[in-house]
Amino acid sequence: MGINLGDAFPNFKAQTTAGEMQFYDFVGDSWAILFSHPADYTPVCTTELGRVVQLVPEFKKRGVKLAALSCDDVESHKGWAEDIKSYVKNEEGFPYPIIADPSRELAVQLGMVDPDEKDAAGLPLTCRAVFIIGPDKKLKLSMLYPATTGRNFNEILRVLDSLQLTATKKVATPVDWKQGDEAMVVPSVKPEDCATLFPKGVRVQAVPSGKQYLRFTTDY
Repeated sequence: MGINLGDAFPNFKAQTTAGEMQFYDFVGDSWAILFSHPADYTPVCTTELGRVVQLVPEFKKRGVKLAALSCDDVESHKGWAEDIKSYVKNEEGFPYPIIADPSRELAVQLGMVDPDEKDAAGLPLTCRAVFIIGPDKKLKLSMLYPATTGRNFNEILRVLDSLQLTATKKVATPVDWKQGDEAMVVPSVKPEDCATLFPKGVRVQAVPSGKQYLRFTTDY
């Protein structure tokens, strides 16, 4: 099982460190990121959730709500959250909910099970999944990492900037793009419409074929 890009994200109900969650109510009209980790009280996961704690202001700037998930129960999450706060020297309340999924129901439904990682009872654990969900409740991006590889949440912020930009503008973002760099005019925009859509200008990169498809702009 799993979920594909463009699919409606399931409106699940779950217990979390912040109480019961109905996912669509939690998301509201915002963007959202749901990210899973293999297990509480583990080293790489602690660094990852700690990094997200540090980056909460950046996600808030972008109007994004955050939720983590693993197969541990709520009480385990709450205890571990204190370790995470200590690791990143954050004395305030834990800034986002951690979802409990001890039955693995959500992990299976969303395709987040890591076949190579099991708990002491031999049950599979969740992989390091990232799902970015738009205000329309549809899946905009998914990433799956194995347990041995920690994620780069600065990259997740970068792709979020790209998703939010390209959701409203007729541009795409090239390799290694970051906010402020040139974006690319999408092929569906006709040359005669560029001046209207991008009044600050479009730069066309010449290529041997003579085709004018490499069109760049900072007008976004």
